Amino acid sequence: MVERNLSARTRAVVAGRPEEEGQPTNVPIVPASALGLGYAREDGTPTWVALEEAVAALEAEGDSVSATAFASGLATVSAVLDLLPAGAEIAVPSDSYAGTRGVLDHAERMGRLRVRRITPVDTSAWVAAAASVDLFWLESPANPTLDLIDISAVVKAAAAQSHKPKVVVDNTFATPLGQQPLALGADIVVHSATKLIGGHSDLLLGLTVTADETLGAQLRDARTRGGATPGALEAWLALRGLRTLPIRYAEASRTAADLAARLDVHPAVTRVRYPKTGTMLAFELADAEKADRVCSALTLIRNATSLGGVESSIERRARLAGDSHVPAGLLRFSIGLEDPEDLWRDLVAALDSFA
Repeated sequence: MVERNLSARTRAVVAGRPEEEGQPTNVPIVPASALGLGYAREDGTPTWVALEEAVAALEAEGDSVSATAFASGLATVSAVLDLLPAGAEIAVPSDSYAGTRGVLDHAERMGRLRVRRITPVDTSAWVAAAASVDLFWLESPANPTLDLIDISAVVKAAAAQSHKPKVVVDNTFATPLGQQPLALGADIVVHSATKLIGGHSDLLLGLTVTADETLGAQLRDARTRGGATPGALEAWLALRGLRTLPIRYAEASRTAADLAARLDVHPAVTRVRYPKTGTMLAFELADAEKADRVCSALTLIRNATSLGGVESSIERRARLAGDSHVPAGLLRFSIGLEDPEDLWRDLVAALDSFA
């Protein structure tokens, strides 16, 4: 158990490491399909367990919580939805990760769930929904608009209902360093560790975290029944990436704030979306053509669909299927660890290419 008074930076380094004398400093990759008389998918390998312990220590600062690793971030969505009975109603942001919306759209078409879509910043609509929904799926900051949801207001509204709808928060963008939804009263936190937790664009992995023992057991059961277990290498890579998350997050957040301020006064930029902290920002140009030209003109910043890596990446989201509602000229910008002056020179050259 990691001491509660340790900083997040220290917990990221020490949590989940072997404590017994003579053990290796790092938990090794354990490529085992079976441990003793049971399959590894039932309880996890030592590599999974170490990752889960470390994430739980960051997400709740030493409180008694459990984390469960999955094969991907999208697998966590399916596991959470598996907790709901047929016909349940779920409230989700109208702007959110396209993969989540795809799973929900399919569940709705199949008659599995009823889905209520709410504008992220419409707090009154979120509060009103508590009277009828069975589960809130919150994503804050939202992908790709960076809109914020008032998590505390939703939690309070849910707690006031006799049927006690669950509150789930996708914390991928903020990470445990930017916000801790469990401390705000959320029931479940989910992460795509593919992104900032892994941090090196070399793995697929998802995580759930909860302080509710019953929910934790149900999520692990859903992982086992669904076969959504992480690979041994992926779990090890995610744990390795987690060790440097506080340093990477702090440095990239400083660069993001700097670039957001500079973009805000550039004449080609019509709007900057940045929630004052974090490694993600979005900015808008006049139209899709100009945004596409900027993406093509960039030489240092990669035009890529993922995010959260050490390399900066950018993408015009409205070009993707399912994201046509996003402003046509919006560019989602994931800030990496390059020198901010180098990133700015690359941006200015691209923005000035159509001036």
